[in-house]
Amino acid sequence: MVPFYLSLGSNLGDRLNYLSKAILALKKQSSVILESYSSIYETDPVGYTDQPAFLNMVVGGKTGLSPHELLHMILDLERQLGRKRDIRYGPRTIDLDILVFGTAKLKEEELEVPHPRMADRAFVMIPLAEIAPDFPIPILSNEKTTPVELLEKVTDKSGVRKWKNIDWATEFELFEN
Repeated sequence: MVPFYLSLGSNLGDRLNYLSKAILALKKQSSVILESYSSIYETDPVGYTDQPAFLNMVVGGKTGLSPHELLHMILDLERQLGRKRDIRYGPRTIDLDILVFGTAKLKEEELEVPHPRMADRAFVMIPLAEIAPDFPIPILSNEKTTPVELLEKVTDKSGVRKWKNIDWATEFELFEN
């Protein structure tokens, strides 16, 4: 089993409901074990700014899937939850991104891990540092850094506000019983 971290974001409709549905769908995957959940942060949009604020968070877990299998699984979950890819960085019901996949370093057209822009995004680094402050992230062929070290280099942390902290294990007890 390989450790991984995913970012989740939503800024359309019932944002919390979309995050909840995505987490529940991930928990139902036999090949995925979710182990950690960050707080939820409300964040200003980045890139395309003429859109509603996002709710963002990070989840961590382990999987027996390959990075590509995990990618295809989360892309399928996005489609099931109504994700449309009309505008780059535009509004979305749900956005799921692989941030880190063990010690893997991939740079392909379809998939790049660690996520190539995560170190510049406070809305990713703050929740990742919250749940995995010392997780080793490969940056060069033989060098690693941690979420806390990367977060220290993020120059603009404005626009990221802690919104809610949910005990997801308790939250889903009703669904699982």
